[in-house]
Amino acid sequence: MNDDALDRLREKIDAIDEQLLELFNQRAKCAVDVAEIKRELSDDAAESINFFRPDREAQVIKRLKSLNQGPLSDDEVGRLIREIMSACLALEQPLKIAYLGPEGTFTQSAALKHFGHSVSTVPMSSIPDVFNSVESGHADYGLVPVENSTEGVISHTLDMFIDSNLKVCGEVEIRIHHHLAMGKQDVTKIKHIYSHQQSFAQCRRWLDQNFPGIERIPVSSNAEAARLAGLEDDAAAICGLPAVEVFELKICYENIEDLSDNTTRFVIIGDQDVDPSGNDKTSLLISTRNIPGALLGLLQPLADHGISMNKIESRPSHGGKWAYVFFIDIDGHQQDKDVIKALNELKHQAALFKILGSYPKASL
Repeated sequence: MNDDALDRLREKIDAIDEQLLELFNQRAKCAVDVAEIKRELSDDAAESINFFRPDREAQVIKRLKSLNQGPLSDDEVGRLIREIMSACLALEQPLKIAYLGPEGTFTQSAALKHFGHSVSTVPMSSIPDVFNSVESGHADYGLVPVENSTEGVISHTLDMFIDSNLKVCGEVEIRIHHHLAMGKQDVTKIKHIYSHQQSFAQCRRWLDQNFPGIERIPVSSNAEAARLAGLEDDAAAICGLPAVEVFELKICYENIEDLSDNTTRFVIIGDQDVDPSGNDKTSLLISTRNIPGALLGLLQPLADHGISMNKIESRPSHGGKWAYVFFIDIDGHQQDKDVIKALNELKHQAALFKILGSYPKASL
């Protein structure tokens, strides 16, 4: 390709960039107008207006992905649109998102993936602190891990829902890639490795094969592991790329997780109900009466109405010894006709019945 052809292509790109800039600002102006109309229509205080609509955002992304003809992948289109919506939403009402910190955790990465980079992310030291921040109004939403494809559920998160009035407003899944990193990239000096206990479990086989005699020290998060490794010449950390960047470490080994499809699911907690998006999930908390066949009786309405159950977990109840509650995820929205019928039947049979929320399904 000659220089003239290259110059023409660059001029074409510059012209397209100018068109994109104009269109981005047109969209932003529409978002501001939407916010003004919402305020005019609301009889309550401005704080009660739901500017963030998970159902609407899911519909927008799904529609644009269906129109995509490349060469950008559907995932790249979704990421770009998410960031544009995030920037526009910040003009309507900047959102504050509490997450399980510190800075550089996978939970923060999940928050930014779901809400975009135009939100304010606030690290919390524990899962109860995330719930408390949202309940007190100090944060608009919270984001906490709920399960990992390798190690199972995060029981502390499930337990918080037993007494909390917060709802599940959304979910996000991210692939978890663990790296072994240290300050000076000299693996011959490693005497101990820091990481969260879950990450040690997810990399157990790799560690046994490559560093069988090295001490493994559990800490509160992978970001904390990265911080500590940066302070010691003979220490390494298992952590994600965000923590590597925050604490300026050097990666010694990449992607050391035992399973390549290692994925963690996070849930967004808030105080709003989410309208149907067309591809939804509903989370329930129920308990059974102590009679034979009680659990089967609770699940039967789901089967009778063709409702697919994709997860069930039991946790000890706060109400008594050897009593249990069940966390169930089903396909569909609580406003769907068949789901309504099934839940009405289930409610009459359950000793405890609580809809934790209906929300758009996550996509990687």
